[in-house]
Amino acid sequence: MAQAADFQGMSSSPGRRWLRRTGAVLAGAPLLAGFLQLPSAGRAEAAPTVTPAAAEASQDASGPLSVSLDKVTPGVVTKDDTLTVSGTVTNTGKQAVTDARVDLRPGEALETRSSIEGVSRRTTFQIGVDGQALGGDHTAEFDRLEPKVSQPFSITVPADELGLGGAGVYQFAASVSGRTADQPWAEQVLGIQRTVLPWQPGKPGSNTRTTFLWPLISNVHMTAETDEQQTPVFLNDSLTREIAPGGRLDRMVSLGDQLDITWVIDPDVLAAVDAMADGSYRVKTEDGRTVPGTQEHETQANRWLAKLSAAVEDQEVVALPYGDPDLASVAHNGRNVSGTLNHLKEATGVAAETVWSILHVQPSTEYAWPVEGALDPAIKNVATSAGADKVITRSDSLEDDLSYTPSAARPIGGGTTAVVADAWLSTAFEGDLARAENSTLAVQKFLAQSFAITQQTNKDRSIVVAPQRMPSASQAQAMAEALTALREGSWSTPQTLSEAVEDEPDPRASTTVPPQSAYPSALRKKELRRDAFEQIAETQAKLDRFRVILTQENRVVTPFGRAMNRAMSVSWRDHAGAAGDYRADVKAYLDDLADQVSLIDKSETKLSGHSATVPVTVRNNLVQGVEGLVLRLTSTNPSRLEIDGKKYHEQPISVSGERSHSVKFTTSANANGPVTVVAQLYTEDGRAYGRSVAFDVRATEVTATVMLVIGGGVLVLVLAGFRMYTQRKRAAARDDAEAAAVAEDGAEDDPDASGQASDLRPDTSAESTDPSATGEKVDR
Repeated sequence: MAQAADFQGMSSSPGRRWLRRTGAVLAGAPLLAGFLQLPSAGRAEAAPTVTPAAAEASQDASGPLSVSLDKVTPGVVTKDDTLTVSGTVTNTGKQAVTDARVDLRPGEALETRSSIEGVSRRTTFQIGVDGQALGGDHTAEFDRLEPKVSQPFSITVPADELGLGGAGVYQFAASVSGRTADQPWAEQVLGIQRTVLPWQPGKPGSNTRTTFLWPLISNVHMTAETDEQQTPVFLNDSLTREIAPGGRLDRMVSLGDQLDITWVIDPDVLAAVDAMADGSYRVKTEDGRTVPGTQEHETQANRWLAKLSAAVEDQEVVALPYGDPDLASVAHNGRNVSGTLNHLKEATGVAAETVWSILHVQPSTEYAWPVEGALDPAIKNVATSAGADKVITRSDSLEDDLSYTPSAARPIGGGTTAVVADAWLSTAFEGDLARAENSTLAVQKFLAQSFAITQQTNKDRSIVVAPQRMPSASQAQAMAEALTALREGSWSTPQTLSEAVEDEPDPRASTTVPPQSAYPSALRKKELRRDAFEQIAETQAKLDRFRVILTQENRVVTPFGRAMNRAMSVSWRDHAGAAGDYRADVKAYLDDLADQVSLIDKSETKLSGHSATVPVTVRNNLVQGVEGLVLRLTSTNPSRLEIDGKKYHEQPISVSGERSHSVKFTTSANANGPVTVVAQLYTEDGRAYGRSVAFDVRATEVTATVMLVIGGGVLVLVLAGFRMYTQRKRAAARDDAEAAAVAEDGAEDDPDASGQASDLRPDTSAESTDPSATGEKVDR
């Protein structure tokens, strides 16, 4: 498919088919093969070389021999240079190859930047397209290449013998030919490696000003944890490997010190190394313990900071927001979550201070750099809301319909400037560049693309290169080699990022920010999700409730604030599980700190009188004091038990660090038996703090109030009995008086006043007062 794409219509022409068939016939006629000579396509200056047609047919370059180009010097060839190509030939097959030979093959000039990108995509050798072999003394020969064996080679050729035409970028290849046991009569091209070669015989007519961003960014290393001495705790020991001699960050500083670049630094990296340099830090182990940092690592941290300070002196430094927050994730998933934009603003606000305090240089904080330069309106808005008025994007995001590459700076509305990095230059150093052949190809591609930009017009332009955020040591080495070679050329001069921004924008360049629907889906899949920002917001709310009771809140607020900045870091992409663990650990640690201020559990309390004091104890296990708390004690049954004569009572408290404090409440019981009371801490704004403690208060004696109530009841009963007694006595007295009166009246009417007749007559008065007819009186 690649072959068909590269040569549209050519391979299907009748002449080409005839040539292919003729080559196949001649492959069986070794005596004639040496007389067949084919011209190179597209390069009249090439020296003729006698090559068998069978060897020049379309063949697989992937085997059985592979050839690597480990070094091409110089990377840009001028008319007085001598080109040296070094590499390795490896027999990847199962049969030995005899009469092997490595040839250099200059090809055609590449007219477009896209054709430069397409050179390495073809895997087959094609006659004419890959150019003719130089031959002569410009070869490397091997009598025999055994299977699985590699052999180095090095070929030199003066520039004037390359046969190149006018200034430009040329395809260039190294092929290896030989004979196999299957076809010992025919020499065949058994492998090929292509690259590109900038050819500059004279001074170019225009100049390209190149800005290269040099990022010092790493993964998240520090947790939110500290101790009473504010000793930070690291997630692991990986940072020490990065800053150790030969480590990734160490190589970035060493190489950058020799280059004309703009440093782009995450302040969190500086803060982490600075904490190590102080010596008082701890590192988590796999079993969850923490161990102190070593003296060796402290020495390495101080050495790295000293080297970086010297490297950035008098250089331009751009400080990213603290922790390198993922702007795209914030824009797409977090901006509507409470507090997210505030975290972003805080990360920008502390960036300059952090860089200044450690490196003693004043950085620029007005740049935003979304992942891979992908831009949409939401990302732009989030970036500007955080204080950035310049957004580093990429040409594959803010695309132009132009035949040339315009300058980087351009206005995109709202006072915001887009700094459009060139996509092909910016992605030239991705992939595994630990192998010399891959590094060489990356360097040559970068130089060719840069030279091609200059060749497009006679107009000077400003080009920005924004490579991957965290280059490996080998990628950084390739970047440095490319910049060194670029400096040796005459078409490009270095400039800072601020100088690129100040250049006059190209009026024909696009200033339209692509819609959110155009944002790459591959990048969107790796973003932090909304629940990540909600978890951060929950932690922040907990921190806000906790901080108001602290006497030294900065000891807690600062490390947790920076930890939440790190929780939004770009470095969590492709590590969603680790990102979730980090957020959970931050929240769990904050919960643990907040729980250090708590109420001590109480058992049942007994009252031995009608009133007593009930103590409630607040414990503070923090190293700093707490204040602004209110302790409230509430009775669940105030009719039986009151707190200071009410349902509840509260008292303000403060507790020194690592101390406990008891608060006494006056209670009064109105009845025997238990009543549950609840103790709860509150902040001054009325928010409950921590868990409540419930316990029973039991009254074991009758109180004075109860005695008064009982006494009153007895008195009422006594008075009621006395009243009944007096009423009955009065009624009896009346009855006696009435009886006496009746008796007197009867004596006056009866002549027998002696009273004897009374024994013979019934007592009618008794019958009238005794309904039961028993003759007994009834007391009333």
